[in-house]
Amino acid sequence: MKIEAVTLRELHMPLVHFFETSFGRVYDRRTMLVTVHCDGVDGWGECVADAHPFYNEEFVDSAWLVLRQYLIPALLGKTLATGADCVPLLEKVRGNRMAKGALENALWEAECKQKAVPLWKLIGGSAREIPTGVSIGIQDSVDQLMGKIETELAAGYQRIKVKVKHGWDVDVLAKIRSRWPDILLSCDANSAYRLDEIDHLRKFDQFNLLMIEQPLWNDDIYYHARLQKQLQTKICLDESIRTVRDAEMALKLDACRIINIKVGRVGGMSEAIKIHDIAKTHSVPVWCGGMLESGIGRVHNIHLSSLENFTLPGDVSASQRYWKEDIVEPEVTVSARGTIQVPNVPGTGYQIKDDLIEHLTVRKETLRA
Repeated sequence: MKIEAVTLRELHMPLVHFFETSFGRVYDRRTMLVTVHCDGVDGWGECVADAHPFYNEEFVDSAWLVLRQYLIPALLGKTLATGADCVPLLEKVRGNRMAKGALENALWEAECKQKAVPLWKLIGGSAREIPTGVSIGIQDSVDQLMGKIETELAAGYQRIKVKVKHGWDVDVLAKIRSRWPDILLSCDANSAYRLDEIDHLRKFDQFNLLMIEQPLWNDDIYYHARLQKQLQTKICLDESIRTVRDAEMALKLDACRIINIKVGRVGGMSEAIKIHDIAKTHSVPVWCGGMLESGIGRVHNIHLSSLENFTLPGDVSASQRYWKEDIVEPEVTVSARGTIQVPNVPGTGYQIKDDLIEHLTVRKETLRA
């Protein structure tokens, strides 16, 4: 694949409903897309960076700058045999994994289009249908939250995950469990707590949770290992797992017993596959988290989730939960059983809505070899 040009786009996409975590509330999404133009084939990727550097140090404007000034110039004019071959060419730039992931994932799609194979097959996947759950943000009231949970359960989703923070945790979980004692339930703290709150965190054990996700610092493994020894509830690490080395350290220290892999956060398919593989060798299950992606990032998550060790329902839910109209067709849909079919056609199996993308685009730039 000769990389002839790369196009950057920023879109503004309004959410169907606000989404709130311990970082704050958002009503729309600044969506950043990367298109690689290779020998007449276009591959699309999505940068999952937020508008602000709250989730981690990357954000949309920093990713745009790093891509146009460093990462894209490192690839323009190069001929690659595979999408993964871009990884060593980008290593000179430290970090910036979300920016790198958008570019690498776009190249994976271009490769599978050129080779006329589905993306799941190219990455070594096997599942043709993946289980899915939902992530429900902090709401204005408990009654509003309960209504949303009821709606998602009726839609067939296999796992409910709720966001928690100080003042919105134990009492809320107690009300959920009182109404639905048997559902598969987990919570995500997004680093809201500290180790000296162990007495409070032990209260989570009473709710028979599948996991508590990232309770402590976003860059920590050691203190999570100390916490896991004092909790019955399994800890799932998300933000702490940036690389396969992080995953191996966490697993050896027993800092977590579940791992959330976000392909757009760990730097792309290559690193995501490595993290999947090391977790599998330790018999630790993984699942695919979401980052409020448009359909372009969402379909990469679907194909990644076809790998063997993605045994827990992920956050790869339907397009209509987030967008009035998604930018791919067909839109991502979930069956009444709470599953998504993995497309068995060349590429990702989804088409780009060019007109809608152009309509939503607020910034665009093409860099050529």
